[in-house]
Amino acid sequence: MGMLERRLLVSLGMLMLPVLCFTRTSSKAVSGDASPDAQSTLPHFLLEPEDAYIIKSNPVKLKCRAVPALQIFFKCNGEWVHQNQHSSQEYMDESTGQRVREVMINVTRQQVEDFHGPEDYWCLCVAWSHLGTSKSRKATVRIAYLRKNFEQDPQGKEVPIKGMIVLHCRPPEGVPMAEVEWLKNEELLSSITDDNIDTRADHNLIINEARLSDSANYTCLASNIVAKRRSATATVVVFVNGGWSLWTEWSACNVNCGRGIQKRTRTCTNPAPLNGGAFCEGMSVQKITCNALCPVDGGWDEWGEWSPCSAQCERQRARECTAPAPRHRGKMCEDESQATENCTGGMCTENRKLLHDVKPQSMEGTNDVALYSGLAAGVIAVAVLVVAVTLYRKSQSEYGVDVIDSSALTGGFQSFNFKTTRQGVADRAEYHVKAHPETFPRGLDRDCHTMDGRKRNLTLLSRPGAVTASKSQPRTTGVFGHLGGRLVVPNTGVSLLVSHGAIAEDTSWEMYMVINQKESSVKAAEGYEILLAPEVTYGPPGLDLSFPVAMTIAHCAEVNAANWNIQLKRQAKDNKWEEVMSVEDESTSCYCLMEANCCHVLLDQPGSYALVGEALTEEAVKRMKLAIFGSIEPNTMDYSLRVYCVDDTPYAFQGVVTTETSKGGQLLEEPKILLFKGNTLSLQVSIQDLPQFLWNIKPFTTCQEFSFSQVWCSNQQPLHCAFLLERYSSATTQLSCKISVRQVKGHEQILQVYTSVAESEKQTVPYFMQADCTVTSHTGAKAFKIPLSIRQRICATFDTANAKGKDWQLLAQKLHIERNLSYFAKQRSPSAVILSLWEAQNQDNGDLDSLASALEEIGKINSKHQLKSPEDPQDCNQ
Repeated sequence: MGMLERRLLVSLGMLMLPVLCFTRTSSKAVSGDASPDAQSTLPHFLLEPEDAYIIKSNPVKLKCRAVPALQIFFKCNGEWVHQNQHSSQEYMDESTGQRVREVMINVTRQQVEDFHGPEDYWCLCVAWSHLGTSKSRKATVRIAYLRKNFEQDPQGKEVPIKGMIVLHCRPPEGVPMAEVEWLKNEELLSSITDDNIDTRADHNLIINEARLSDSANYTCLASNIVAKRRSATATVVVFVNGGWSLWTEWSACNVNCGRGIQKRTRTCTNPAPLNGGAFCEGMSVQKITCNALCPVDGGWDEWGEWSPCSAQCERQRARECTAPAPRHRGKMCEDESQATENCTGGMCTENRKLLHDVKPQSMEGTNDVALYSGLAAGVIAVAVLVVAVTLYRKSQSEYGVDVIDSSALTGGFQSFNFKTTRQGVADRAEYHVKAHPETFPRGLDRDCHTMDGRKRNLTLLSRPGAVTASKSQPRTTGVFGHLGGRLVVPNTGVSLLVSHGAIAEDTSWEMYMVINQKESSVKAAEGYEILLAPEVTYGPPGLDLSFPVAMTIAHCAEVNAANWNIQLKRQAKDNKWEEVMSVEDESTSCYCLMEANCCHVLLDQPGSYALVGEALTEEAVKRMKLAIFGSIEPNTMDYSLRVYCVDDTPYAFQGVVTTETSKGGQLLEEPKILLFKGNTLSLQVSIQDLPQFLWNIKPFTTCQEFSFSQVWCSNQQPLHCAFLLERYSSATTQLSCKISVRQVKGHEQILQVYTSVAESEKQTVPYFMQADCTVTSHTGAKAFKIPLSIRQRICATFDTANAKGKDWQLLAQKLHIERNLSYFAKQRSPSAVILSLWEAQNQDNGDLDSLASALEEIGKINSKHQLKSPEDPQDCNQ
């Protein structure tokens, strides 16, 4: 018998099974077991099979209950379930008196998996009665599961406050479909308790208006009857963009007389930037010009007439402070407004009555003779003085022989170069002075040169309270006397010049200069100022000098008065920083000369000073020095590239050199300058053109970024990023690539790397990292370009007044010192201070020709005056 025939017989037997059962049931009914209602109605289902899910390997149970029913059978996927797989029971419903039949079958996981139909595995019940059959609903049976991976994980985002937050979540595929809940910082989130949250929209989380409290970690939680799954965590940051406060009132005019500046400020605090919000755009400072009315000091009017002689033998007279009256903060007149004198020559009776008979006529004659004799002697003395001055002026030219004959000035100059002072050994100095040994710099090695070792019997003035810098801070010290000298902090662009005659004769001072290497303590009043140069302290406190010192500090700003507000600040006794002056303002207490790369400051008081700048526009530029170093990582085939971005000052770059010296780093390209604008845009560093078949770079490190604030507010501290490269083979000995450093939408520099890895393994120390034998102080003539004799002749010539004004003003003009001349006017020797400033400007180039040319030009001007006719009205009026 064939396979097909067997299947037909089995099917026929299954079809006959209900008929046979029905026949048996019918015979029982005829015999009186069934009620009359059972014979007159179709079966009615009290319980129909329900959809079910197979969890793991546990079978599910399907039930049917019908009345009146002679028989109930299950049919699954169109085929009858064998009677042996049915479990049935029958009982009497006491309320209706009808017999109720209930049938149950088990469906296994194997049965469902073996079914391969066009739809899900299904089953239904068929119930028989005398009038026919009834079918129940179809119940599906499915295998329950929940996959591990989400179809879409929520993504973190940054949202402005009051903005809408939408986090998308598509749960893993599963049967039955997973339900979704949201966790906020591991706590269940409910839209019922918070109207601002909606979790019903297609599994997504919607926050209608973002609040600061909505900044959190969010997780999508999917679950069904099988399992629970967690999505990746999404971090939501609600940020606040900065807003400007109201403008302050305009400040008072910064000068007491003439044209000055007023300014007003506003702060980015309404609200302040929060959680990475954008800083306010625009200017924080506005400036306008102002004209201050100059103070007019009061002057005395003429004395009034004497009053009649009183009974007390006195008379009085008065005057008023009205010629002119004080105006605009001017001073009141000094001295007394009233005068009183005895009107009898002291000849009064005991009761203060005049003695007319005591003063004979002869006494009056005697007084008159004495009066006229005194007047004659005074006239003769004045005449002699005028004649002497006239003879002296005729013997001298208008500017003096020193200036007319320029060879007399230039011939005295020595041809020598004053190299940048290098750190030296001071403990070999032979000064006969007493000082604390720890205040002297320690030597580097025996080959280093020492300071001038001449023996001087001087009195050393040193305050025991002088501040001593920590060993980690760059510092230099020196002992200076009447001849002056120069202090230099090596490799930092910082120096201090003490002019000749600043220290009294037979006196010396142990002076020091320290650079603050710790985190900057300069705190801006409103948070917008940045440090443009290292903080420098010189001392000791209580230093008593006749002339100001000239301090030179290298800075990193592209100087432009329209874009920068640059100030010099000094640390007060309470450690707070106060403004000394703005470099664009006029001041008689301090002088500041800004050059492209450094600032020269004339100072009277020792202390800590800092040069700070505030960007007035987005076009303000800060110079950044870029350098790239490389070295082999120990015991690996890795090669490390380190890119540094530091303020363009020698001091800031020296920090990089120190760091790389300890690492055995090799400079791979000459440092370059990047012009970084104050426009809040970040700095990007990326590696390019790396041979992929020779070198491998760690993922996600090809492009790295510094935020704007990190670069702009670096305050002389180095920033750097590293690229770790791995060789595929030890045979690779060459490395070539490019490093791009650029400000977003701004200036870009390319650092070209081409190096031999084999040479890097030797860890060659670059030339600028070698041991330094720098002399840090010079005393006397060695410290100055201009010989002392020439300096003294220049000062004697130009400090003398002539009819055309102060000659030192012409000297300043020819040396291109044309602003804030009021500062020099108050100095004891304006020419000496001008020459000190010139020395500070030219300490590195040794350009004596510029000074000689200026003096020659002044001499030519003098020659023109001498050639004028004596009858010239201009000369006659001199």
